[in-house]
Amino acid sequence: MGPLLCLLSAVCFGAMAIFGKLAYDAGVEVGDLLLVRFAIAAVLLLVVAGMTGALRGVRRPALVAGLAMGGIGYATQSGLFFGALERVDASLLALILYVYPALVMIGAIALRRERASARRIAALVIASVGTALVLGGAASGTLDPLGAAMGFGAAIAYTVYILAGDRVGAGVPPVALSSLVCTGAACTFAVVSGVRGGPGLNFAPSGWLWLTAIAVVSTVAAILTFFAGLARVGPSAASILSTLEPVVTVVLAAMIFGESLGAIQILGGAVVLSAVLVIQWPTGQPWHAVPDTPRVEAG
Repeated sequence: MGPLLCLLSAVCFGAMAIFGKLAYDAGVEVGDLLLVRFAIAAVLLLVVAGMTGALRGVRRPALVAGLAMGGIGYATQSGLFFGALERVDASLLALILYVYPALVMIGAIALRRERASARRIAALVIASVGTALVLGGAASGTLDPLGAAMGFGAAIAYTVYILAGDRVGAGVPPVALSSLVCTGAACTFAVVSGVRGGPGLNFAPSGWLWLTAIAVVSTVAAILTFFAGLARVGPSAASILSTLEPVVTVVLAAMIFGESLGAIQILGGAVVLSAVLVIQWPTGQPWHAVPDTPRVEAG
């Protein structure tokens, strides 16, 4: 059951970029998308956290830190991700974003939380080669430089979020911390929306369907199924199973939008995913069913 829950979570996360593209087609603006998405997700996760007692006993410093993680770090990551989604294909963005496991490894080594090893260095080289293939494989003039830069910015922001959450989230139930992160992000986008004159919400009725799908399917359901699976299989296995996420995005983008990647880009994506497997694959140490960081989602 655990692996199935992790795979279901990856499917939910992988569909988010597709829902985002469909929302844009319905006339939804980025600011409205982010505000509605996090407002709905925050309310639902707070209800779940309240019903399960997850927030009970969480101390004020942890509450403030969780809200700050969402209001600053995760809001930045999501803004960059959905900004990039306006400019580049969903499939390409999924592959660009998935360099974050290698970036997390670099950050953990730089902060002396992990030791450098031959396997980690090899994974970094593999990921770098894969990224170069993904970007270099784009036909001349078809790659939006700003969109690609925003995609990498989202990966960097997500890396910072993970490294910060590794310390901030210690001792805080994952669902509680996820609810705080979404609440913090919702507050940030509410302020941004207010400064810009308030939400427009001038889009086709179908836009509400895709916004709800992003919030309910690709945020709340994705988070809850991930943690349910994580508790059963442990973080290493959960991370490996989560590599299905960009594959889902690429397949759905091809089916729904007719997006296609060149052979070199497909090869590059496979190389990037292989680097993730090299990083995450267990080496004989026992797996512990304790989440290191609350995974809201890479987007």
